[in-house]
Amino acid sequence: MVAETDLSVLLKNLNPVASSENYVFTTLPADKLSTTLVSVAKGIFQEREGTTLILPVAAAKQANLQFEGYYRCITCEVHSSLEAVGMTAAMSNALGKAGISANVVAAYYHDHIFVPAEKVNVALDVLTSLRN
Repeated sequence: MVAETDLSVLLKNLNPVASSENYVFTTLPADKLSTTLVSVAKGIFQEREGTTLILPVAAAKQANLQFEGYYRCITCEVHSSLEAVGMTAAMSNALGKAGISANVVAAYYHDHIFVPAEKVNVALDVLTSLRN
């Protein structure tokens, strides 16, 4: 499967799909990470101040972790290249105009956008409109 770099092709084939599960962003010092949390994390990022984890709500609550807000993950099913130019900007700009925050994670095969859970349906409509 060859990753796409052409912005017009990427947007036309975006195919955004929302998770049914809510996620939270939380942080822990690296020495406090457990294998259980790592195994259920949707994403992990090491920062100077601590390790950011994107976790299912239930896992964060079970571990008594603090967090603010609930997010849904929208996966853009087009296979985007990590070298594609403009896709993140186009998505973030469109969501921003709709008043929706976008926390974008670019993974190897796909881009994933975490949006406030209560705005997921509007976000899907906005992203789908980018096909035009």
